[in-house]
Amino acid sequence: MLDGLLVADVYLFMLVFARMGAALIVLPGFGEISIPVRVRLIFALAFTFVMFPMVSGTLPPIPVNIPELFLLLGGEILIGIAIGAIARLLISMLQVGGTIIAFNAGLASAQLFDPSAGQQGAITGAFLATLGITLLFVTNLHHVMLMAMVDSYVLFVPGVGFPVGDFSEMAARVVSDSFRLGLQIALPILVVGMMIYLSMGLMARLMPQMQVFFIALPLQILVGFAVLAVTIGVSMLVFLDHFETVMGGFLRGS
Repeated sequence: MLDGLLVADVYLFMLVFARMGAALIVLPGFGEISIPVRVRLIFALAFTFVMFPMVSGTLPPIPVNIPELFLLLGGEILIGIAIGAIARLLISMLQVGGTIIAFNAGLASAQLFDPSAGQQGAITGAFLATLGITLLFVTNLHHVMLMAMVDSYVLFVPGVGFPVGDFSEMAARVVSDSFRLGLQIALPILVVGMMIYLSMGLMARLMPQMQVFFIALPLQILVGFAVLAVTIGVSMLVFLDHFETVMGGFLRGS
């Protein structure tokens, strides 16, 4: 009997770890590539250990054969990755806005390693993404991500299957909203940049012998940074509000 209980506990713990570990690999702030793999693994195991008594009652019994076990584990992993991917897509609005800002502020060729994307990106996009992730922890919005993982066992009951249609529709909506909000974040600099380009074009027509674009580039960068400094507070509030709204949709009481 003791052997049966131990096997059941290992199975339930493995099932919880499959969803929690998959989500924590992708979630912003928790799954960054700059964090050592061992640290992420220890945190995932610790979080699973805390979660295990809370959700063990909602887990299905041990499958009768190996294929059913792998299907069950695969569904849990997909749900965890999907929740983490939704949160990661919300960070893309800052990267989109930062890229548009870079192109309109004369910083298109200023590339920097973006730790949230794991690749080279526009310097303003990397800055806004890093600032956004930092503010998630400063404002305790990372608690919303963790609570969303807990309440996911109510929304997505283990063993029922992966809701492909619902997640696909939600991902498409999040991508669309992220691009729209990213464009809105960059809109002030986009308008100012268009005015600067128009002015430089007129000056180039009036004074063809003058290297207008070369002379105006420092001014364009200065104005871009000035507008960014004025609007960055509102931009971050828009991001935090949108992040809380979307991730709050996974909570039980929402």
